Amino acid sequence: MDFLISHTHISPFYLVITGFIIGILGGFFGVGGSFLAGPALFAVGVPMNMVVGTDLAHIVGKSIVATKKHRALGNVDLKLGFIMVIGTIAGVEVGAQAIEQLKQFGRASVDKVVGITFVVVLISISLFVAWESWQTIKMQRQRKLDAEKSGVGFKELKAKQDESAFDHIARRIHKINIPPMIKLRASGVQRISVWAILLVAFIGGIFSGFLGGGAGYIRMPAMVYLLGVPTHVAVGTDLFEVVISASYGTLTHAIKGNVDIMIALVMHTGAAIGAQIGATATEYFHGPRIRLAFVPLPLIGAAIVIYGLLSGENLK
Repeated sequence: MDFLISHTHISPFYLVITGFIIGILGGFFGVGGSFLAGPALFAVGVPMNMVVGTDLAHIVGKSIVATKKHRALGNVDLKLGFIMVIGTIAGVEVGAQAIEQLKQFGRASVDKVVGITFVVVLISISLFVAWESWQTIKMQRQRKLDAEKSGVGFKELKAKQDESAFDHIARRIHKINIPPMIKLRASGVQRISVWAILLVAFIGGIFSGFLGGGAGYIRMPAMVYLLGVPTHVAVGTDLFEVVISASYGTLTHAIKGNVDIMIALVMHTGAAIGAQIGATATEYFHGPRIRLAFVPLPLIGAAIVIYGLLSGENLK
């Protein structure tokens, strides 16, 4: 099938299946799926600037479906999500402007710079989350053994199943006293500076505008490790935030000519179904294991981008 806006020929079946897989993963991990959707489009010849904008358009619809499901499960902190939108939108515009500057040097420059940046970011996140999740699981196993010896009840152990080995960092950030300070009841955060939330969202927005997608691969781990939000709530809240920020990102990239809406719509037919399956599946896993299961996905995305760069398919 020929897509006239991006001047590419791609099988609709490939796009639907890709969307379905990304929908499952996005609903489960609370990310837009750009760590796979972007590389998947890049590998079949879509220019990187078009990949960024089209990926944003595709994840809007999928994230709406997944957010609705997570909302029903009680996994969305609306207050946190609305605050993060402000920082994310500012960051998205910065990232999108960076793409525009790169376009002046030609398509090859955009593809190489964005592609290499994508690979470095994805591998770094994967390695860090793998290390942290494994440390947390080992810590929980030791606590379980100690609890069995001391007679601690099941409820006390269950309450700590969503902890992180980096909880001490979140506690330090909660102590930063820069007004206004707020309470995130749905996330169980008693006191945190609005500026800390905005900074995390702004950084995620830059990655979203520059690399495409909702940048949930940055924001979801950041909410857990830096803001101290439980993993299940971070998953649902990130999806809610992505709906708004990705809509803005789609608009700003569409104005700049970086969106092939037909590719996005074809992908969404599969993603809408997959998103519901993924969101439901989160109920059967604890926080550290959700994070550990996330680890291979950025590596797969990085491998696909590397293939596109080395094969030269994207430059045809």
